[in-house]
This record gives sequence, structure tokens and C-alpha cells, in this order.
Amino acid sequence: MNKDFTLLLQIIGSYASSGEERSEILYNTCKLLKDKVYHYDWVGFYVLDGQGSKLLLETYYGKPTEHNAISIGKGVCGQVAENKKLKTVQDIRQEKNYIACSLDVQSEIVVPILKDGKFVAEIDIDSHSPAPFTIDDEEFLTSLCQKLSVLF
Repeated sequence: MNKDFTLLLQIIGSYASSGEERSEILYNTCKLLKDKVYHYDWVGFYVLDGQGSKLLLETYYGKPTEHNAISIGKGVCGQVAENKKLKTVQDIRQEKNYIACSLDVQSEIVVPILKDGKFVAEIDIDSHSPAPFTIDDEEFLTSLCQKLSVLF
């Protein structure tokens, strides 16, 4: 993992242990990632609702979206919630089950947050760049989600 990601993980770790409200910690994480990682153009957290049937947008940083609730299995976010596995889409035009948030989005990465092996939430990142995500992004975001799982 690159040194910039290592530093961001340290900062986010301090957020997670700050005692702030979860929504504040997640918002600060969204803002930090969007501000510090060039190809992260929209960063948000979706949380599983109480019935386990849909994802609710808890917080985000970037352009407004209409997608405040997503059914499990629908779109990239819903697929990640269903199978509890990270999903990287380097070209959203190739994704059949894609939910478009903005005409600017070219690629997306979604990483689950698991608590005791159960899906509780996910981070969703949209990029306006074509195919920008690497194994470094995947490893960084997986570590980030492990750190943030204590909030759930």
C-alpha cells in the first residue's frame, strides 16, 4: 500500500477512536478521501436498514444524489451488500445492473463493512476517471472498512 494511503488510514483510525458520533466520523472520512485522493470524486456510506432489505445513505461528500435507498441486490452497492465482497467496476458502461448517479461517473468501487462476519454497511466511491482503481485502492479501502467496523 502506498504511503499516502497509510497516512490516511492513521487519520481515519484517529477519527474512529475519537468518540464522535458515527455520522460525523463517516462524513469526515468521506471529505478526507474526496479531498486527498484525486480519483475519488464521490464518497459515501450506505448502511443496512433494520429489516435488512435495503441500504440507506447515511452520509456522503460530493455532488448530491437521488439514491438515498438501494434495494439489496440492485446495482453495484446492492450486489456488494448481498454477497459481502468488494466490487470494482473500471467501466460502468460494462455493468448491466448499474444505477447511474451522475453522467460524470466512469468507474466505481464498493467495499463492504462487516461486523462479526455480517454485512452492516459499505463505502461507495465513484470516479470521473476511467479505470483508476488499483489493488492499492482495494487493500486501502478494505483496511479502512475494518477500522470503521467498530462504529457499528
